[in-house]
Formats: sequence, structure tokens, C-alpha cells
Amino acid sequence: MVPVPFVTTARKHSLIKAPEYPGPFSLEDTMTQQEIEYVQACIREDIHRFYIWGPWKRIRKEVLRMDHGECQRCKAKKKYTKATTVHHVNYVKKHREMALEIWYEWHGVRKRNLISLCHDCHEAVHGYRKPEEKKPLTEERWD
Repeated sequence: MVPVPFVTTARKHSLIKAPEYPGPFSLEDTMTQQEIEYVQACIREDIHRFYIWGPWKRIRKEVLRMDHGECQRCKAKKKYTKATTVHHVNYVKKHREMALEIWYEWHGVRKRNLISLCHDCHEAVHGYRKPEEKKPLTEERWD
């Protein structure tokens, strides 16, 4: 049996046990209460722990494989770019119960919760990068 990882927190000096994954899992399963509590603890104490957690890394790899390593936002524009990020449509901090869910249902329609994006598209989706207003090299005059 593989040892269960423990994560200590500096603020509370508590031990948080990460849920154990001994083998393959179904991508259609919903998250367990233990997983949800672990994600909540990561949100509260150190979100980076979530992104280095084995179950997230496995789901991330599967999403990238499903999308053939291509940015889905670029692909929709007929541009093919390598995906480097898996984006949560329903943000982890707001929807911890969906942190490992590839799909979700909204008004009876099945939609993707996790999508592959390139770095630029991921920043654009989050609004981190605003497009630069470029002035023309030469001013056109129509006098």
C-alpha cells in the first residue's frame, strides 16, 4: 500500500489527510465528501496543494488527452495552439465540489467543466491580460 500524504499547515499546526487513490478511477464519478473537504482545506490554507495533488494531476492529464493537447478556445477560432493549462469553468474557490469533475449539467445540458487552454487564452479568460491598444505606425488621413 502506498503511504498517504500528509500536509502540515503553518497557521493551524494541523494535519490534513489527502484522500488516497490506490488505482484507476472513473471519470464519471462524483467527488467524495473527503475529497471535497480536502479541496476546501486547500482553498483555506494553500491552493497550490490542490494543483500538486495526485487526483488533480491525473484528471488534468486526462483532459489534455481528451482535447488532443490543443487549446479549445483557439481551436474554436480555427487556430491550433498547444494547451498548457486545464481551466475550471466553475472556479475551484466557488465550486469546490466540482474541482475534479470534467463535466457538469446546467438546465439539463451536459457541459464541460474542465477545458484545455493555452497560456494566453487562460489569462484572457481570467482577465489577467488586457489587450494593448496599439496605435497605427502611421496615421492615415482621408483629407
